[in-house]
Amino acid sequence: MHWIDLTIIFIFLAGFSLYGIWQSRFNESSEDYFLGGRNLPWPVAMLSIVATETSVLTFISIPGLAYRGDWFFLQLAIGYIIGRVLVSLFLLPQYFKSGVTSIYEVIGHKFGLEIQKVASGVFLVTRILADGVRFLATAVVVQVITGWSLSSAVMIIGTVTLVYTLSGGIRTIVWVDSIQFILYLFGGIASIIIVLNHLDQSLFEAIPILAEQGKLTIFNLEGNFIKDPYYFISAIVGGVFLSFSSHGVDYMMVQRVLGTKDLAAARKAMVGSGIFVFLQFGVFLLAGSLIFLLMGDVEIERDREFTSFIVDYLPTGLKGVLLAGVLSAAMSTLSSSINSLAASTITDWMGGNQSIKKSQMVSFMWGIVLIAIALLFDESDSAIIIIGLQIASFTYGGLLGLFLLSKMKRDIHPVSLIVGLISSLLIVFYLNQIGLAWTWFIGISILVFMLITLVIERVLLIYVDG
Repeated sequence: MHWIDLTIIFIFLAGFSLYGIWQSRFNESSEDYFLGGRNLPWPVAMLSIVATETSVLTFISIPGLAYRGDWFFLQLAIGYIIGRVLVSLFLLPQYFKSGVTSIYEVIGHKFGLEIQKVASGVFLVTRILADGVRFLATAVVVQVITGWSLSSAVMIIGTVTLVYTLSGGIRTIVWVDSIQFILYLFGGIASIIIVLNHLDQSLFEAIPILAEQGKLTIFNLEGNFIKDPYYFISAIVGGVFLSFSSHGVDYMMVQRVLGTKDLAAARKAMVGSGIFVFLQFGVFLLAGSLIFLLMGDVEIERDREFTSFIVDYLPTGLKGVLLAGVLSAAMSTLSSSINSLAASTITDWMGGNQSIKKSQMVSFMWGIVLIAIALLFDESDSAIIIIGLQIASFTYGGLLGLFLLSKMKRDIHPVSLIVGLISSLLIVFYLNQIGLAWTWFIGISILVFMLITLVIERVLLIYVDG
């Protein structure tokens, strides 16, 4: 790697660390550390949500989807917007009315502390597996692009992320996330310009060529909605349920909007993030389609299309900026995971209202756990990686069902809820085995949770009455 590219990367990494240290002076309580004093600007919270859900895997793989095929993936993004509207209507009012630090306190108020800890535990396990493995997969991508060893990539990303995350808390994370979002979006737009320059074509000349080859098709109206995740109905419905659950009951995402000043600001951040994700996907899909024109449909290893373009076509300097964008995408997800894991641990398991020092110690502990997962496994552990990346699909349905039931006026026995949660998890394993499109997993899981929980509750009532 050229020294200029390395210098650019070093400047960005050092800047993030120093900014976190500088921001630490604003933290006076655990609420400041985890919610930014509840005065985060909504546009910053919005961009932070987008950056957090955009891992390096998304950054790299979406251009690959367009290179190999079309724009069917954009159907999911339409569902994402609808899902976030549902979150804003049905879940955010409950969170702000309760004034909670952790959303799982809502479950505790309704069903008791034990079920609150169960919900928090499901979140913790989901985030540890999903983000630990995602961190590993991210380091593999960074290794390919930079030439660093896998362990070096893990340690560099992990160390810098820990420095600014531990120092500044959520206030630093959302601002750094926003900068990182702008950075890698700039990289995507710059890639489009570079490709067009190599093609010696304008965008208006390239688009008709791509459209004629079916590379810009968004809506898939032919296929099997049972087994094809990108069939129109499957993709839209799947996107709705995925976003409704991930941005409604996954504390890592909800934490950002809880830090805004009021419900109106939170709703703007939540719905706005869906719109920005749609635009972001559009930019990287377009980049992938144009790279297809540039490389002449050369067969490239799956999901290495964009990395090949970065390595072979980007000039020195711009390559450094885009590599900084790759690292930024990695750090934004990792930093958010560390802070949300610590916030849930402090609030749901330690009673809340802990000192800044203890909050930082818990954050450090979770950071080490995530780094250790990435160091212990390698890219050959394919079965573990697949489970890690799919884990949210297994747990989101039960969690969302739990929150939906909390809105009911009736009380429900903890045994019924736990049996329902276990059933919702097992049904996804079964659906995965029979080859059902993953976009249906969460919706069916919610239905199974609700049905089993209410049936068990009815049985318990009959047994107790009898």
